[in-house]
Amino acid sequence: MSQATKRKHVVQEVLGEHMVPSDQQQIVRVLGTPGNNLHEVETAQGQRFLASMPSKYRKNIWIKRGDYLIVDPIEEGEKVKAEISFVLCKDHVRSLQKEGLWPEAFSEVAEKQTNSRNRPPQPELPGEAQSSGDNSSEDDSDLFVNTNRIQYQESEEESEEEA
Repeated sequence: MSQATKRKHVVQEVLGEHMVPSDQQQIVRVLGTPGNNLHEVETAQGQRFLASMPSKYRKNIWIKRGDYLIVDPIEEGEKVKAEISFVLCKDHVRSLQKEGLWPEAFSEVAEKQTNSRNRPPQPELPGEAQSSGDNSSEDDSDLFVNTNRIQYQESEEESEEEA
């Protein structure tokens, strides 16, 4: 099977399939990625450990901090105590919440994340609206300064001579 075909099937499996965790499986949240296809995860009870990513997901599915996973426990592991069996997207999380299978500890975190992403932009203050509409003063102090470039200081005398 070619790499493109494999990627297509893995992505279809993750995005299309609705997964319900079994008795042995746990829903965990990703805290970070230390490397070597390992992910630091936290259970709803607050237990932290490493979970390994199976080879079928490597370079096909990307997991970032804050994502939710379904993991299978590994009994013989000291540091790596689970293997990722499924990556949960937003639709999967919503369906698990509706079914009542979502852990209470994660429901508060998920609500905060969705509220922060869906928050409308802050309204401008009256002072800011007036200053943005008035372009008579050419003050560039609020512009972004690139620290990777040498800063040249131009004096007023030089600019008058050029004009």
